[in-house]
This record gives sequence, structure tokens and C-alpha cells, in this order.
Amino acid sequence: MTRVIAGTARGRRLQVPDGTTTRPTSDRAREGLFSSLQSLLDLEGARVLDLYAGSGALGLEAISRGAASATLVESDADATVVLRSNAEHLGFRAAYVVGQPVDRFLAVDAEPRYDLVLLDPPYELDVVPALELLVPWLADDAVVVVERRTRNAPLAWPAAYEPVRERRYGEATLWYARGPLLASPA
Repeated sequence: MTRVIAGTARGRRLQVPDGTTTRPTSDRAREGLFSSLQSLLDLEGARVLDLYAGSGALGLEAISRGAASATLVESDADATVVLRSNAEHLGFRAAYVVGQPVDRFLAVDAEPRYDLVLLDPPYELDVVPALELLVPWLADDAVVVVERRTRNAPLAWPAAYEPVRERRYGEATLWYARGPLLASPA
């Protein structure tokens, strides 16, 4: 069972998609993620982008903890139904569900800019192309967090990002970076 851990919706249950390609982030990893974020950004009023959103647990947790809004992008049709249901169940009108592939979402004009971006793709997916497409969507000094399988090779961040930390939670490792790094004038 997945629940919102803290904030205005603390303890409220979230549905998890059955029979889809989604994999919920564990409660322990979510707790650690939001604890780590406290030293990296002020979540109060932040604009959040949750890519490969699944049940929406990460983006909805961010709203519960004070984020102004969360755009939740998920391509799996069954997961998108659950995602919309979870946002409605929590009464989060600032949760915007987008049912399309991440690369298609990121290929359009980058508006608005996001303060926090959470990527929890299927472990076998190469996330670097999405990170490259993501750069114009980032607010100044944005924080980007990627969840990967602990056994995978270390995440090779594209040049626009400054890696800041990584945290292991059993089978999952969370990789944190700041971006976008702007080229210095010549």
C-alpha cells in the first residue's frame, strides 16, 4: 500500500496501477528524497515536474508538502487513469496530469519552468535523452532527481547538470543534480 507520507494529505492512501510497467518508489526512498530536498530547495511554492509519474506518489507528495503545482507525465494509459483518480481523491487541483510519452511532452516549447524535476523511469530505460530534452524546462538552479536501480552503472549526467549527491535505498539509488549550468561568457 502506498500512502502520502507528510504534509496536508499525510496518511492518505494512493492507488497503484496494476499490471502496468510502473514501479512505485518505496516509502523509505520517498521519505529520504524529501528529507534530502530540504537542504537543496524550498519546496514551498515550487513548480514540480514528475516524469514517468506512475501513481503520482512523488508529485502528489510534493504538493502535500507545499509545492504550488505538479505536472505529472505518464504514457501508460492504465497508470494515467489511476494518476488522475489519485489527484482527484486528494483534492489537488494543482496536479496536472499529462497522458503522453515523456519525450513527446519535452519536445514542445518549455513553459513553465520547473524548480524541481523528478524522474522515476523504468530501470532499463536510458534516461540521458530525457535529461537532455529537459534542460530548457528548468528554472535557474533547479533540482533534478533521478531514481535508478542500485545495481546499474552510475548515472552519467549530461554537461548541463551539476551532480550534487546520491543516496541508496536498497534496490533504488536516487541521483541529485542542479541545473541548468549556463556556459560562462568568453
